[in-house]
Amino acid sequence: MAFQVSNRAQALAPSQTLKFSARAKELAAEGKSIVALTAGEPDFQTPGVICDAAIQAIHDGHHGYTVNAGLPALRERIAHKISRDQGLEVGIDQIVVSNGAKQSIGFSLLATLNPGDEVIIPTPFWVSYPEMVRFAEGTPIFIRTSYESAYKLNPEQLKQAITPKTRGLILCSPSNPTGSCYTRDELLELADVLRAHPNVMIYSDEIYEYLVYDGEAPSLFTVAPDLFERGIIINGFSKGFAMTGWRLGYMVAPVEIAKGLAKIQSQETSAPSTISQYAGIAAYDLPLSELDDMKQTFRTRRDKVVDRLQHMKGVQCQVPQGAFYVFPDISGLLGTKTAYGATIESSTDFCMEALEHAGLGMVPGDAFGEPNGIRLSFAASDAHLDEALQRLETFIEGLSPMSS
Repeated sequence: MAFQVSNRAQALAPSQTLKFSARAKELAAEGKSIVALTAGEPDFQTPGVICDAAIQAIHDGHHGYTVNAGLPALRERIAHKISRDQGLEVGIDQIVVSNGAKQSIGFSLLATLNPGDEVIIPTPFWVSYPEMVRFAEGTPIFIRTSYESAYKLNPEQLKQAITPKTRGLILCSPSNPTGSCYTRDELLELADVLRAHPNVMIYSDEIYEYLVYDGEAPSLFTVAPDLFERGIIINGFSKGFAMTGWRLGYMVAPVEIAKGLAKIQSQETSAPSTISQYAGIAAYDLPLSELDDMKQTFRTRRDKVVDRLQHMKGVQCQVPQGAFYVFPDISGLLGTKTAYGATIESSTDFCMEALEHAGLGMVPGDAFGEPNGIRLSFAASDAHLDEALQRLETFIEGLSPMSS
């Protein structure tokens, strides 16, 4: 019997971040020393009070399904959080709890796009955005930002990219992979452009909102609440509460869109884990001060990593305001060769050679739509970071111009 893989599945590109992580694991299994800075998750334990709430839910017999959109008590906590943090008043009928923010983005696109609709994605972008748009039969439209602009979209770029086919804009602040955060004034300028185009949906990925180290990273809908009538907030518990494995996220949208999201979820997954939802209630009952120690640790690590990178030849590195990544520019190292004769013509070459020969795992900027960058996560111990940075510096020192 011949088995068929659908055109839809064949058209999807595999995740480049997972590709490099998988190769790093293969090399480690072969006995090679590997230090990886590819992780997209905090290296902290979930707070004990959250774990205790999950254990208590098990003991209390909460072993069955919840309603499709999520526990009312959890959606009430989310509504309170949206009021407190984003300044928007929403009802629980506008909230759908999901199996993580990643699923929330995919369902949001499926619920709002028709075939051929264009979605604007500033680069560098999180690797899954374009493939999710394509899976929803939309067309990703990329706007390349620059190192000089801290990899942020400006209003003129947005204005020029919008066409009669444009139906969406994805914004992520704080950003994965760059850690950049839009300011209030920058968001107001983008909002002015968006008001002139009422058919453009706005997908606001705010998963890193609690990991901001300098200033603030307001939601677009906080500074321009009128735009929320055609917006979706995507968020979750994985980054700010170190709950990646709990698989808990949510979508907040106008009622009619939320109904569409709930219908898709009802057919695809139903509600997320009941135990995880009780853990989410406990998370949103915590004062935000409980996150301060993790934030301070990340801030200290960030400063150390940036300082080391800024002193490496051929590397430019800005200070990220949020998330737990640095995204240095390595354009000065492209067009070089290694001591063993391999050529470095792209960020993918750079990261693959560093992995194979220096035992250092990073993610190339090519995966994020920015060929001159690389992403390093500082969600790792000080000893791990020190070793990784030493390997990177040694690898860079071994590069020489192609002509030599």
